[in-house]
Amino acid sequence: MGLSAALLQLNSGDDPAANLRVTLKYLQQAAAGGAHIALTPEVTNCVSASRAHQQSVLQHEADDMTLAALRAAARELGIWVLIGSLALKTRDADGRFANRSFLIAPDGTVAARYDKVHMFDVQVSEAESYRESSGFRPGTRAVTVNTALACFGLSVCYDLRFAYLYRALAQAGAEILTVPAAFSPVTGAAHWEILLRARAIETGCFVLAPAQTGQHAAQHGTPRQTYGHSMAIAPWGEVLLDMGTEPGVGFVTLDLDQIVGARGRIPALFHDRKIEGPATP
Repeated sequence: MGLSAALLQLNSGDDPAANLRVTLKYLQQAAAGGAHIALTPEVTNCVSASRAHQQSVLQHEADDMTLAALRAAARELGIWVLIGSLALKTRDADGRFANRSFLIAPDGTVAARYDKVHMFDVQVSEAESYRESSGFRPGTRAVTVNTALACFGLSVCYDLRFAYLYRALAQAGAEILTVPAAFSPVTGAAHWEILLRARAIETGCFVLAPAQTGQHAAQHGTPRQTYGHSMAIAPWGEVLLDMGTEPGVGFVTLDLDQIVGARGRIPALFHDRKIEGPATP
């Protein structure tokens, strides 16, 4: 029997309480469908472009209602839950938030935490720009966690563009890479699937990528739009699941023996060589 995973594709707005109600409903559907693990997208608790609104509604980890409720749900339902990320207050002097992913065990304990390392500071077009680092501070540590299901390597969204992170995770033992996201529609259409497949192929890992989708309700600030297309990718690069653009729950079964098979056929993960250069101009 394979590992059953459920990807939750959300259309979170800027009201954490409303978002939580939907997330819990989908989590129950995931458990009812037999999932061993359910995965939510980036910023599950609050999608907002307004720093002032975030400051008013976000909580510290110890007080966050979404984290508390999803821990309780994992315990009640008896499944693993990968909270793609939560936007959380920190004690940092500059007041910046954390973009933090959590792996929750079936007993409700936090098995692992990962703070997004790479900040999305980009100018996609004249009309679309992002400066994630103005509101969020980057993490500094890569994270793998061994579980009864598999060894997971954690990441978040823009991390996807940095292949060295995933190689390090795989070489540290990761078998399943998690890439929860809130991808821009423009960059999503151009790069999302290609990059997910590349990370799977390069590492011989499964890739599970639950995503935010659609236009996000905003009581404050400019509404955001995200690409959707939550995906599961096999170690050989096949797309096992593409959820399109509608919110909901998607199921996929992973045969972990495929990891050994893919790495055996192309063992590039173990062929690193030290090189010199190139010289700096």
